[in-house]
Amino acid sequence: MTIQIQDNPAEQRYEILQDGIRAGLADYTIAGDRLSITHTETSSEFSGRGLARQLIGFALDDARARGLSVVPVCPYALRVITENQAEYLDLVPADERARFSLPETS
Repeated sequence: MTIQIQDNPAEQRYEILQDGIRAGLADYTIAGDRLSITHTETSSEFSGRGLARQLIGFALDDARARGLSVVPVCPYALRVITENQAEYLDLVPADERARFSLPETS
């Protein structure tokens, strides 16, 4: 099983492929230096394999590498950030944290 994750900027989404077949996607928008993850989905035949978590992890790591902050509009992206605060909370701008009930960083 081969997993590939890629940014598709023309479609404003990250895509995860398993053995060359698109298994899921994460839609986003970029405004200034903020990447808003707006929707995440995994095709039903690929569910339960942890692909959505890999996809959002890739998107968050990519945002960090590009110097972008992240606004987790999508509930799943918010969940990944919430469950992995030590790794990703700093990506969410301080002025957005209250909106998503995220703690402040020290």
